[in-house]
Amino acid sequence: MADTTAMILAAGRGERLRPLTDHTPKPLIEVGGKPLIAHHLERLAAAGIERVVINLAHLGKQIRSHLGDGEHWGLTIEYSVEGDRAEDALETAGGIRQALERLGPRFLLINGDVLSDIDYAGLATRQLDADCLFHLALVDNPSHNPHGDFTLDETGRLGGESRPRLTYSGIGLFDSTLFTALPTGKRPLGPVLRAAIAKGQGCGHHHRGEWLDVGTPERLAEADRRLG
Repeated sequence: MADTTAMILAAGRGERLRPLTDHTPKPLIEVGGKPLIAHHLERLAAAGIERVVINLAHLGKQIRSHLGDGEHWGLTIEYSVEGDRAEDALETAGGIRQALERLGPRFLLINGDVLSDIDYAGLATRQLDADCLFHLALVDNPSHNPHGDFTLDETGRLGGESRPRLTYSGIGLFDSTLFTALPTGKRPLGPVLRAAIAKGQGCGHHHRGEWLDVGTPERLAEADRRLG
Protein backbone atom coordinates (compact mmCIF):
# COMPACT_ATOMS: atom_id res chain seq x y z
CA MET A 1 0.00 0.00 0.00
CA ALA A 2 2.99 2.24 -0.55
CA ASP A 3 1.08 4.40 -3.02
CA THR A 4 -1.42 5.62 -0.42
CA THR A 5 -0.39 8.34 2.02
CA ALA A 6 -2.24 9.16 5.23
CA MET A 7 -2.64 12.64 6.70
CA ILE A 8 -3.27 13.01 10.41
CA LEU A 9 -4.76 16.33 11.50
CA ALA A 10 -2.85 17.48 14.59
CA ALA A 11 -2.63 21.27 14.42
CA GLY A 12 -5.55 22.33 16.62
CA ARG A 13 -5.37 23.55 20.19
CA GLY A 14 -7.97 21.23 21.68
CA GLU A 15 -9.92 23.99 23.40
CA ARG A 16 -12.38 21.64 25.08
CA LEU A 17 -9.54 19.73 26.72
CA ARG A 18 -7.95 22.75 28.34
CA PRO A 19 -6.07 23.10 30.65
CA LEU A 20 -4.55 19.74 29.61
CA THR A 21 -3.75 21.12 26.17
CA ASP A 22 -2.23 24.38 27.39
CA HIS A 23 1.16 22.69 27.71
CA THR A 24 0.66 19.32 26.01
CA PRO A 25 -0.61 19.09 22.41
CA LYS A 26 -3.76 17.02 22.18
CA PRO A 27 -2.15 14.30 19.99
CA LEU A 28 0.35 13.59 22.79
CA ILE A 29 -2.22 13.25 25.57
CA GLU A 30 -2.08 9.66 26.76
CA VAL A 31 -5.02 7.34 26.19
CA GLY A 32 -4.74 3.72 27.25
CA GLY A 33 -1.12 4.25 28.28
CA LYS A 34 0.18 5.81 25.06
CA PRO A 35 -0.18 9.11 23.18
CA LEU A 36 -3.43 9.44 21.27
CA ILE A 37 -1.62 9.82 17.94
CA ALA A 38 0.39 6.65 18.55
CA HIS A 39 -2.79 4.58 18.24
CA HIS A 40 -3.22 5.91 14.70
CA LEU A 41 0.40 5.37 13.76
CA GLU A 42 0.34 1.78 14.97
CA ARG A 43 -2.83 1.02 13.04
CA LEU A 44 -1.59 2.72 9.88
CA ALA A 45 1.63 0.71 9.97
CA ALA A 46 -0.34 -2.50 10.52
CA ALA A 47 -2.52 -1.60 7.53
CA GLY A 48 0.49 -1.34 5.24
CA ILE A 49 0.58 2.45 4.98
CA GLU A 50 4.18 3.65 4.69
CA ARG A 51 3.97 7.47 4.52
CA VAL A 52 2.19 9.77 6.95
CA VAL A 53 1.91 13.55 6.79
CA ILE A 54 1.08 15.38 10.04
CA ASN A 55 0.13 19.05 10.11
CA LEU A 56 1.45 21.13 13.00
CA ALA A 57 0.64 24.43 14.72
CA HIS A 58 -0.17 24.52 18.46
CA LEU A 59 2.85 23.10 20.33
CA GLY A 60 3.82 21.37 17.10
CA LYS A 61 7.50 21.19 18.03
CA GLN A 62 6.62 18.81 20.86
CA ILE A 63 4.83 16.51 18.43
CA ARG A 64 7.75 16.53 16.01
CA SER A 65 10.26 15.92 18.78
CA HIS A 66 8.24 13.00 20.16
CA LEU A 67 7.46 11.25 16.88
CA GLY A 68 10.59 12.01 14.89
CA ASP A 69 10.80 10.53 11.41
CA GLY A 70 8.43 7.65 12.20
CA GLU A 71 11.08 4.94 12.24
CA HIS A 72 9.79 3.64 15.58
CA TRP A 73 6.57 2.56 13.83
CA GLY A 74 8.17 1.54 10.54
CA LEU A 75 6.73 4.66 8.90
CA THR A 76 8.05 7.70 7.11
CA ILE A 77 6.56 10.79 8.77
CA GLU A 78 6.63 14.20 7.11
CA TYR A 79 5.38 17.40 8.70
CA SER A 80 3.38 20.27 7.24
CA VAL A 81 4.11 23.19 9.54
CA GLU A 82 1.38 25.83 9.62
CA GLY A 83 2.97 27.90 12.38
CA ASP A 84 3.91 27.76 16.04
CA ARG A 85 0.69 29.01 17.63
CA ALA A 86 -2.87 27.72 17.78
CA GLU A 87 -4.06 30.75 15.83
CA ASP A 88 -1.74 29.80 12.97
CA ALA A 89 -3.68 26.59 12.28
CA LEU A 90 -5.28 26.62 8.83
CA GLU A 91 -8.33 24.48 9.74
CA THR A 92 -8.95 21.19 7.99
CA ALA A 93 -9.31 22.13 4.31
CA GLY A 94 -6.64 24.82 4.59
CA GLY A 95 -4.25 22.36 6.20
CA ILE A 96 -4.88 19.79 3.48
CA ARG A 97 -4.38 22.44 0.77
CA GLN A 98 -1.01 23.41 2.22
CA ALA A 99 0.13 19.78 2.44
CA LEU A 100 -1.32 18.71 -0.92
CA GLU A 101 1.98 18.26 -2.77
CA ARG A 102 3.05 15.76 -0.12
CA LEU A 103 -0.13 13.71 -0.29
CA GLY A 104 -0.21 12.29 -3.80
CA PRO A 105 -3.31 11.65 -5.95
CA ARG A 106 -5.33 10.02 -3.14
CA PHE A 107 -4.88 9.89 0.60
CA LEU A 108 -6.44 8.80 3.85
CA LEU A 109 -7.48 11.65 6.14
CA ILE A 110 -7.66 11.01 9.88
CA ASN A 111 -8.72 13.42 12.59
CA GLY A 112 -6.08 13.01 15.28
CA ASP A 113 -8.61 13.17 18.12
CA VAL A 114 -10.78 10.16 17.27
CA LEU A 115 -10.38 6.49 18.17
CA SER A 116 -12.05 3.74 16.16
CA ASP A 117 -11.74 0.28 14.67
CA ILE A 118 -12.39 1.57 11.15
CA ASP A 119 -10.48 -0.61 8.67
CA TYR A 120 -7.65 1.63 7.41
CA ALA A 121 -6.38 -0.98 4.94
CA GLY A 122 -9.83 -1.52 3.46
CA LEU A 123 -10.42 2.20 3.13
CA ALA A 124 -7.00 2.89 1.62
CA THR A 125 -7.48 0.25 -1.10
CA ARG A 126 -11.09 1.16 -1.87
CA GLN A 127 -11.85 2.22 -5.42
CA LEU A 128 -13.73 5.50 -5.38
CA ASP A 129 -17.09 5.20 -7.14
CA ALA A 130 -17.52 6.97 -10.47
CA ASP A 131 -17.65 10.76 -10.04
CA CYS A 132 -16.87 10.51 -6.30
CA LEU A 133 -13.97 12.61 -5.03
CA PHE A 134 -14.12 11.27 -1.48
CA HIS A 135 -15.48 8.41 0.60
CA LEU A 136 -16.36 9.12 4.23
CA ALA A 137 -16.76 6.68 7.10
CA LEU A 138 -19.98 7.73 8.86
CA VAL A 139 -21.08 6.65 12.33
CA ASP A 140 -24.22 6.76 14.45
CA ASN A 141 -24.81 10.21 15.90
CA PRO A 142 -23.18 10.65 19.31
CA SER A 143 -24.85 12.68 22.05
CA HIS A 144 -22.65 15.69 21.26
CA ASN A 145 -23.77 15.71 17.59
CA PRO A 146 -27.37 14.48 17.74
CA HIS A 147 -28.46 15.87 14.36
CA GLY A 148 -25.59 14.35 12.39
CA ASP A 149 -23.74 15.72 9.38
CA PHE A 150 -24.66 13.94 6.14
CA THR A 151 -27.28 11.59 4.71
CA LEU A 152 -26.35 8.37 2.94
CA ASP A 153 -28.47 6.53 0.38
CA GLU A 154 -28.59 2.80 -0.30
CA THR A 155 -26.05 3.11 -3.13
CA GLY A 156 -23.45 4.75 -0.89
CA ARG A 157 -23.95 8.29 -2.18
CA LEU A 158 -24.01 11.22 0.21
CA GLY A 159 -26.81 13.76 0.00
CA GLY A 160 -30.58 13.96 -0.14
CA GLU A 161 -32.64 15.14 2.77
CA SER A 162 -35.20 12.33 3.01
CA ARG A 163 -32.98 10.08 5.12
CA PRO A 164 -31.67 10.38 8.67
CA ARG A 165 -28.29 12.04 9.03
CA LEU A 166 -25.18 10.26 10.22
CA THR A 167 -22.02 11.76 11.73
CA TYR A 168 -18.75 12.09 9.84
CA SER A 169 -16.21 10.02 11.76
CA GLY A 170 -13.28 12.25 10.83
CA ILE A 171 -11.85 9.44 8.70
CA GLY A 172 -12.10 9.20 4.94
CA LEU A 173 -10.41 8.59 1.60
CA PHE A 174 -9.91 11.64 -0.61
CA ASP A 175 -8.98 12.39 -4.20
CA SER A 176 -6.55 15.29 -4.16
CA THR A 177 -8.35 17.06 -7.01
CA LEU A 178 -11.04 18.05 -4.51
CA PHE A 179 -8.54 20.56 -3.11
CA THR A 180 -6.34 21.65 -6.02
CA ALA A 181 -8.50 24.64 -6.99
CA LEU A 182 -8.86 25.94 -3.42
CA PRO A 183 -7.00 29.14 -2.56
CA THR A 184 -4.39 28.73 0.13
CA GLY A 185 -5.18 29.98 3.63
CA LYS A 186 -7.47 29.17 6.52
CA ARG A 187 -10.50 27.15 5.40
CA PRO A 188 -12.86 24.61 7.04
CA LEU A 189 -13.63 21.28 5.40
CA GLY A 190 -17.41 21.22 5.84
CA PRO A 191 -18.31 23.71 3.09
CA VAL A 192 -15.93 22.00 0.65
CA LEU A 193 -17.61 18.64 1.28
CA ARG A 194 -21.12 20.04 1.02
CA ALA A 195 -20.37 21.78 -2.27
CA ALA A 196 -19.03 18.53 -3.72
CA ILE A 197 -21.97 16.51 -2.36
CA ALA A 198 -24.35 18.93 -4.10
CA LYS A 199 -22.60 17.97 -7.35
CA GLY A 200 -22.97 14.23 -6.65
CA GLN A 201 -19.28 13.81 -5.85
CA GLY A 202 -19.49 12.41 -2.31
CA CYS A 203 -19.68 8.76 -1.25
CA GLY A 204 -19.51 6.95 2.06
CA HIS A 205 -20.46 3.99 4.20
CA HIS A 206 -21.99 3.47 7.63
CA HIS A 207 -19.43 2.17 10.11
CA ARG A 208 -21.20 0.34 12.93
CA GLY A 209 -18.16 -0.58 15.00
CA GLU A 210 -16.15 1.29 17.62
CA TRP A 211 -15.72 5.06 17.37
CA LEU A 212 -15.13 7.83 19.90
CA ASP A 213 -14.32 11.51 19.54
CA VAL A 214 -11.81 12.21 22.32
CA GLY A 215 -12.67 15.89 22.54
CA THR A 216 -13.54 16.55 26.19
CA PRO A 217 -12.25 15.39 29.59
CA GLU A 218 -15.31 13.16 29.93
CA ARG A 219 -14.70 11.46 26.58
CA LEU A 220 -10.98 11.18 27.35
CA ALA A 221 -11.92 9.26 30.49
CA GLU A 222 -14.28 7.09 28.43
CA ALA A 223 -11.47 6.31 25.97
CA ASP A 224 -9.25 5.25 28.87
CA ARG A 225 -11.99 2.97 30.15
CA ARG A 226 -12.43 1.36 26.75
CA LEU A 227 -8.72 0.79 26.27
CA GLY A 228 -7.97 -0.08 29.87
